[in-house]
Amino acid sequence: MTMIGAFIAVCALLLTTGCPRPKPPETEPPVPPPPPPITETTPPSAQEPSLRGGEFQSVPQLQPVLFSFDRYSLDDEARTVADRNAEFLLSRPELEVLIEGHTCEMGTNEYNLGLGQKRATVLREYYIRLGIPANRIATISYGEEKPVNPGCMSATDPACAQNRRAVTLVRAR
Repeated sequence: MTMIGAFIAVCALLLTTGCPRPKPPETEPPVPPPPPPITETTPPSAQEPSLRGGEFQSVPQLQPVLFSFDRYSLDDEARTVADRNAEFLLSRPELEVLIEGHTCEMGTNEYNLGLGQKRATVLREYYIRLGIPANRIATISYGEEKPVNPGCMSATDPACAQNRRAVTLVRAR
């Protein structure tokens, strides 16, 4: 067989058998969206009351619940204070409750407003678990706007710790 004949034979073989089909480009399977964060939330049926109406006031029986720096979970000391506050609130069903969330002045305004809201929400949910009806408890965050000790910029200064709090206020329904 001549060189031309061999070339024709190879071409004929290729034409009859074809080239292997190219593999489709390998793609990674789509990444599923991340699961929603695990949070302690109150069911939608437990809506907060309106903040409109009469002014909420502090009473000496309700003490501020303090939080650790950059935290919104209730430690043992915070739960002890919250338990005493809840006893008072349970004995006064005619009162509506407003929980104010506060932070120290470290961090951005946006971050501190969010952290203050988380602190207020955690305390609200704790009160609900202790038996206070959810429709009696509203929340608001002031972030760093209403410090007890202005100008504190330390994670360890006890004076700054007073700024990291949730305050329980009340008004008659």
